[in-house]
Amino acid sequence: MERKTNGAGGVVRVRVPATSANLGPGFDSLGIALTMYNELELELYREEKFDIESFGEGAEMLPTDGTNMIWGAVRRLLSRIGQADEYRGMKLRMYSRIPVSRGLGSSAAAIVGGLRAANEWLGRPLGKKELLGIATELEGHPDNVAPAVYGGFSVSVTYGGGPESISFRPDIPLKAVVAVPDFTLSTRLARSVLPDTVPRADGVFNVGRAALLAAAMARGKAGYLKMALEDRLHQPYRKSLIPGFDDVTEAAGKAGAAGCVLSGAGPSIIAFTLEKEAAVGDAMVEAFRANGTEARAIVLSIDREGAKVISHRREW
Repeated sequence: MERKTNGAGGVVRVRVPATSANLGPGFDSLGIALTMYNELELELYREEKFDIESFGEGAEMLPTDGTNMIWGAVRRLLSRIGQADEYRGMKLRMYSRIPVSRGLGSSAAAIVGGLRAANEWLGRPLGKKELLGIATELEGHPDNVAPAVYGGFSVSVTYGGGPESISFRPDIPLKAVVAVPDFTLSTRLARSVLPDTVPRADGVFNVGRAALLAAAMARGKAGYLKMALEDRLHQPYRKSLIPGFDDVTEAAGKAGAAGCVLSGAGPSIIAFTLEKEAAVGDAMVEAFRANGTEARAIVLSIDREGAKVISHRREW
């Protein structure tokens, strides 16, 4: 069904945060937005042409034609509002800081960024929940796209064929220390090592831990984080793909981290801490190095806004 748009046009610049999903026990359901951002500038064309440039992380990997992931998101939105034949191309400038294939939501940022920018350019025909629905269709599950849309800490499920999500700003002044190793890991490979079934005891264990994690974030109970971040559904299987995983998490704990988990599908490892973030980062990098892997540590906070329009002007 066609939706009437205001035809705002011009050039829209959007900022979208990195995200970390799963967060230990919350497989495919929990996620958090982080203060590392990709930015993009978008203008839609009525004719079928593409003018695409990218800079920064993974710039050489971004297609410059109609196979571009951001264009795929824009096309899905245009189809949803009945204007797929109205706009057939785009001008895009992408400024990427989020590492690609490192478990920090780079694909979610591209999808959500494209949707947010196109929606603004078209005069906001859709609300955030509708954008989340499209993003989930494209990403496959909502755990990364929900915090990218809303910011903060997100608890998401699929219900009635679409996503439902509650997002809030954690009542804990956490820092997220992300150790990013110098190798990539595809989500497909990370999923391939997971078993088709798990013991009931492991399922019960994770239900309790995931609930405890959400409660600890909401109520500011940092003392529960170490326990709440424990997991039996995916990390015990995926850690074999990451040299030194146990050493890195143990080093983070000894240096003062409140809890440490695989970020998304990996290979990045994220430690949450209230203090000593530099020491935690150094310890994680050193533990990776001791296992033959170079890594860098990035200290981030929790993003509280999600994808955001930062400018909308009429000319490039």
